[in-house]
Amino acid sequence: MKPLKIVLCSPRGFCAGVVRAIDSVERALALYGAPVYVRHEIVHNRFVVDSLRAKGAIFVEELEEVPETDAPVIFSAHGVPRAIPEEANRRNLLAIDATCPLVTKVHREVEIHRRRGREVLLIGHEGHPEVVGTLGQLPEGAATLVETVEDVDRLEPRDVNNLAFVTQTTLSVDDTASIVARLKDRFPAIIGPHKEDICYATTNRQEAVKRVAPLVDAMIVVGAPNSSNSQRLREVAEREGCRFAVLVQRGSDIDLARYEDVERLGITAGASAPESLVEEVMAVFATHRALTVETVVAADEANMFFPLPRTLRDHEAAE
Repeated sequence: MKPLKIVLCSPRGFCAGVVRAIDSVERALALYGAPVYVRHEIVHNRFVVDSLRAKGAIFVEELEEVPETDAPVIFSAHGVPRAIPEEANRRNLLAIDATCPLVTKVHREVEIHRRRGREVLLIGHEGHPEVVGTLGQLPEGAATLVETVEDVDRLEPRDVNNLAFVTQTTLSVDDTASIVARLKDRFPAIIGPHKEDICYATTNRQEAVKRVAPLVDAMIVVGAPNSSNSQRLREVAEREGCRFAVLVQRGSDIDLARYEDVERLGITAGASAPESLVEEVMAVFATHRALTVETVVAADEANMFFPLPRTLRDHEAAE
């Protein structure tokens, strides 16, 4: 078969928030031993979750599934409603918050807007854990979810001069810009974030895909179906003219017959997908075709780092 040119997007894969969340579970296992309970998937990647489960992590969806225990209970990178740590405190559970600091930033923003009496609009996807967590920082009804430009057109705020908006951190940069533009058009006095809420990792990965998509015949995004940032990467590739963009979880998902006519293949990975899965995907193609590999770099994230949650840092300092 003809050789295959692979064009790797950079950056791709793990972001600093995901590394922090995974490290939190592994550090807790090292400090306290198994089991360590984790509310919701620590990050949206089955491979990562299964790996941590094999080491002694127990994943639950709600705190009521956690028995009376001295074992740590870790909150996922996506963030949780305010009621969750309050419940953990009532039950005297050892709670460790692995919420990404950039999600925590959004939580603080909505709380500040509430204190100042503003009606809050959250741009995001209904039902996503991050959205559930952000809405859960406020009393019910204090914030309104906006998913589309059409949602903006249907808004009837209590006071058009007392509005603010925040966004989910893993959205499409371009789609969100359209929604924000419509908000500002309809409500000129609306207050937005001092620095946009879409996180650096989402922005950088989408920018890399934008650069690669026009150069390739197909694009593979390594990531989970329930990963918002991974789904957005696939959509960005399609929007930028890539005729075939697909989301796969690992190498076994590859149907080689669909790539027979592909001469240039772009590959990226969502922020919760480990690099080992990218290598696994490339290995599948290498069994049938000679590969050449090029990397297109959109940003350098080498210095991005978030420290572990305070509970784990304090434990380290005491050792």
